Amino acid sequence: MMKTRIIGTGSCLPKAVVTNDDLAKIMDTSDEWISSRTGIKKRHLAKEETTASMSVEAAKRALDNAGMTAEEIDLIILGTVSADYVTPACACEVQAALGAKNAVAFDVNAACSGFMFALNIANAYIQAGLYRTALILGAETLSKIVDWNDRSTCVLFGDGAGAAVVRGDEQYGLLAFDQGSDGTKGDVLACLGRTNNNPLIETDQETAYVHMDGQEVYKFAVTTVPASLQKTIEAAGLTPEDIDYYALHQANIRIIQSVSKRLHISEDKFPISLDHCGNISAASVPILLDEMNRGGLLKPGTKIAMSGFGGGLTWASAVLEW
Repeated sequence: MMKTRIIGTGSCLPKAVVTNDDLAKIMDTSDEWISSRTGIKKRHLAKEETTASMSVEAAKRALDNAGMTAEEIDLIILGTVSADYVTPACACEVQAALGAKNAVAFDVNAACSGFMFALNIANAYIQAGLYRTALILGAETLSKIVDWNDRSTCVLFGDGAGAAVVRGDEQYGLLAFDQGSDGTKGDVLACLGRTNNNPLIETDQETAYVHMDGQEVYKFAVTTVPASLQKTIEAAGLTPEDIDYYALHQANIRIIQSVSKRLHISEDKFPISLDHCGNISAASVPILLDEMNRGGLLKPGTKIAMSGFGGGLTWASAVLEW
């Protein structure tokens, strides 16, 4: 049976780096407060970069890593909650910039699970025999939708993009997948879009920013993620000990530590990027994957468990052989 294999990765972070000490100069916070509670020490924030420009750069690096041209891509799926336009889709901007003239392109909004949802959609297309090669991305410019006067949330987030090229393969690739949603808790992590604005009503909408009930999100993550991972690992015919690395959404070091404890797996198997990237929503898993790949951690046959989780509320886990 054909599997969906990641054959190339790429990522792009904005040039500007903002440390916790930098933030302490403009708001009532400190490096000790942020790093002790989250594990985050710095993040990259966009100045001239956009969601699309970072996506394009990450995509170019992934194509180069895969040894492929843009014309060979059949499908482009991009997970984001912070595209530059309502329409066109950011994926279509990427298609145009790359010259991927043979691809169909669209966006997915599943917040921090966006890249993982995109991966499963691409997998479904490949399994169905409709497409052979896909470019999947997670990209965010969260700095434009967070409230920089809300010190409880703005210190968590960063900007960036990650990409992967996937292709049908008979030997290596995805072994199992799990995903889910709980819309009844959607209000614990939300950002209001435009409200109605027409001749029938008066509107004076202020700019809406992300708001989050951190405790509720934490409780959701530390119960749902280990259960989803356990389910996926079992479906792959493996045990948690069989997994070489766990590549989780980089939301908070305490969540990652909790998942490690619940699965009885050493934290050494949980690489992190949140210390220098912060939480980049849909981009965090592919950026981490790219860092692992370029750092020499991933070899043919390496077993990886991945999990994304966040707004929606949504979650998705996968087990694959590299």
